[in-house]
Amino acid sequence: MAKIIFYNFNYLLLVLSHPTSCASIAELMSVLFFHTMRYKVSAPKDASSDRFVLSKGHAAPILYAAWAEAGLFPVADLQNLRKIDSDLEGHPTPRLNFIDVGTGSLGQGLSVAAGMAYVGKYFDKASYRTYCLLGDGESAEGSVWEALHFASYYKLDNLCVIFDVNRLGQSEPTSLQHDMEVYRKRLDAFGFNALVVDGHDVEELTKAFHEASVTKGKPTAIIAKTFKGRNFPKVEDEENWHGKPLGDKADATIEHLKSLIKNAGPLQLHPQKPLVEDAPATNISNIQLSSPPNYKLGQKVATRESYGVALTKIAENNKHVIALDGDTKNSTYSEKIKKVSTDRYVECFIAEQNLVGVAIGAACRGRTVPFVSTFAAFFTRAFDQIRMGAISQTNVNFAGSHCGVSIGEDGPSQMGLEDIAMFRTIPGATVFYPSDAVSCERAIELSANTKGVCFIRTSRPATAVIYPNETVFQIGKAHVVKKSSKDTVLLVGAGVTLHEALSAAETLEKSGVHARVLDLFTVKPIDQAALVQNAKECGGRVVTVEDHYPEGGIGEAVLTALAEEAVKVKVLAVREVPRSGPPTVLIEKFGIGANSIIGAVKEITA
Repeated sequence: MAKIIFYNFNYLLLVLSHPTSCASIAELMSVLFFHTMRYKVSAPKDASSDRFVLSKGHAAPILYAAWAEAGLFPVADLQNLRKIDSDLEGHPTPRLNFIDVGTGSLGQGLSVAAGMAYVGKYFDKASYRTYCLLGDGESAEGSVWEALHFASYYKLDNLCVIFDVNRLGQSEPTSLQHDMEVYRKRLDAFGFNALVVDGHDVEELTKAFHEASVTKGKPTAIIAKTFKGRNFPKVEDEENWHGKPLGDKADATIEHLKSLIKNAGPLQLHPQKPLVEDAPATNISNIQLSSPPNYKLGQKVATRESYGVALTKIAENNKHVIALDGDTKNSTYSEKIKKVSTDRYVECFIAEQNLVGVAIGAACRGRTVPFVSTFAAFFTRAFDQIRMGAISQTNVNFAGSHCGVSIGEDGPSQMGLEDIAMFRTIPGATVFYPSDAVSCERAIELSANTKGVCFIRTSRPATAVIYPNETVFQIGKAHVVKKSSKDTVLLVGAGVTLHEALSAAETLEKSGVHARVLDLFTVKPIDQAALVQNAKECGGRVVTVEDHYPEGGIGEAVLTALAEEAVKVKVLAVREVPRSGPPTVLIEKFGIGANSIIGAVKEITA
């Protein structure tokens, strides 16, 4: 095997895009792709193949080069790097058939890899291994250490983490530079089989990967001492070359690299180790509740509790449905899935960024259908992971409980008041906001079968069941829950505020004012047709009410849907940082209760 195989066929990559970051891992990639890893070039995402996550996504060119050299696509295609009509983008995305997840927002790849490894060890019980290559700079991210803790706790001996310790960050040296012993001690303390190697020595790397493959009971970390811009004259190990083309140094660099080539080719690839095809088949389509909702009209049930019930029902019907939580399982009710099997629940502890990353990894290659739950407020901590999930074309379902001031005495730090806005910004996301137990169960069933990111917003207070058990729900279809031919105003709510709107409508009716009440069910996509039709039938007067800040919430979604209509919309929302107190008191104090709705109706109909 040539020492630096990637310099043998396409020098353009070395002078256009992050060449120094690619050079530091050339030997690592050589050994991984042409000696250690087992995979099918004909089917890069084969269920039984080893997984590879390039967490330092800016080194994408060398990853593309590896797959081209392996024969997946013509080497000549590398000339299209970063062009508008090419999927060989500046950072990897699943537009490419050999990429599982998008990377490049640093510090996230290891959580995803840990999710893949967890599934491989505990669900698939298969022999495939997972490899994740990180940069030393990104190891400063807390999410990396969350993932290391998770991998060690669950003894993921099928996971190998490679740290490319090339000393230099983007703008200056990394904090530890080449202090390899500190890296080793830290990873040893985290429960890893920590190996320090010369990252440019093929023989050392080969031995290290072998040791990783036979180490049982703990994951392995290969801590590779490397040099940024390796073998680039007057560039190697020099600052201020991150992400920069070599410019007038390109020709001399290419000539020097040519002089290092010992095997001019054609490249004789090392025979791959046999691929053991032992990953079981999966079927994650047409997931249904094992039994329909079974509630009585008027029965008081919190939607967070019906989330747990529905999760159990779909898990009973499909063995690939799993639940992940961040130590809030007895509040989100995700723990109910344990009634089906304790193996179907994954505790990720209080580390929400890793929680989301693990779920994204668990969903890769259609191995599982993950439902991730915690308090809605805490998903804000993992927004970057969620948006990268969308770039990764992930199918992960998020359930956020304890939303809004209606949670009561716990106070503003626990109140999700930004979550609708956050998930509405995610491309292709579906945002469910069920208002009773029946609609919540159906929301879970629908989300299990919906591609892309799904968010289900659940509430803490018990609310009355308003829908018959047989009610049919669809994504993007609202429900009119109170209507008359005399309606002069349309009230739009969801969750707890829908019940406040119903209460307000009943009070208004006694004074001769008739209000129609519409339940959105999904905030995204929103039922524009229903909003337009009902707003017009109610004289063009609309009041929205939500347990959320006004920015990005239900009111703004409705305003957008009605932007081209001749209507008047009044938005009720939480407009200041709230405080502790009884739920009913807080709802009124912050302007989203029945009395506030009545006041808004009187203003808009005056």
